[in-house]
Amino acid sequence: MAVPQYDPCLAQNRHEAALLERLDPARLPRHVAVIMDGNGRWARRRGLERVAGHKAGVDAVRDTVETAARLKLAALTLYAFSTENWKRPLSEIRALMALIRRYLHEELDRIHGEGIRFNVIGRIHDLPLPVRVMLQRAMKKTAANRGLLFNLALSYGSRDELCDAAQALVNEAAKTGKKLKVTPEALAARLYTAGMPDPDLLIRTSGEQRISNFLLWQIAYAEIHVTPTLWPDFRRRHFLEALVDFAGRERRMGKTSEQVTAAPAPVAPFPKG
Repeated sequence: MAVPQYDPCLAQNRHEAALLERLDPARLPRHVAVIMDGNGRWARRRGLERVAGHKAGVDAVRDTVETAARLKLAALTLYAFSTENWKRPLSEIRALMALIRRYLHEELDRIHGEGIRFNVIGRIHDLPLPVRVMLQRAMKKTAANRGLLFNLALSYGSRDELCDAAQALVNEAAKTGKKLKVTPEALAARLYTAGMPDPDLLIRTSGEQRISNFLLWQIAYAEIHVTPTLWPDFRRRHFLEALVDFAGRERRMGKTSEQVTAAPAPVAPFPKG
């Protein structure tokens, strides 16, 4: 497909333009999830404290969100802070919470102006009150937007999410007195991502080949792209490279190649909230 399928200003150099040429709009993922890894190593290689890597990673977030929005993807989910990250030094946790508030303060108007809908998944009640207030304000302000759904995973752990979904089923059964059947559909409807399409593509930066307790249920059939690039160095060209890689994959979902070729799977409509 030719570049005019997209905003011609999206490509900032010849390499990015060549990648855009290779992208077929019909083969773009609807939902991309990203494990943003490598901030600490980026800082350590430069003789800096870990928080410097987190600060540098904000530029990668900005670039990735902008690219996903301009390519008109349906959803983007970034893994920003896991439930396990609460074990880190208190000074680093405080710095990360301050960075989240600063990001929202500086980026919310731009995000809203681009029609992006901001959302948070995870145990939000565990976050400090000032952070929760800003997150809720951002979600409320962008709730009516119809562009990219931008999920930020904060205090998120997939095992906790599955436990919360199962507990919701138990609580509902106890409240109604009805016997609820546990099905994939019933559980999915109670996940933090209820109503969203599952990720088609999972990107992990820094070369690590782990899932790290991220969207374990939702990525059951996702394609995985691992790049050695550390998150603070991740830019538009890396995101485009991942999309080109994804477009070349054959997604069989348990079927044979012949079945997929004969009858491509229908794409379900994306709920806009």
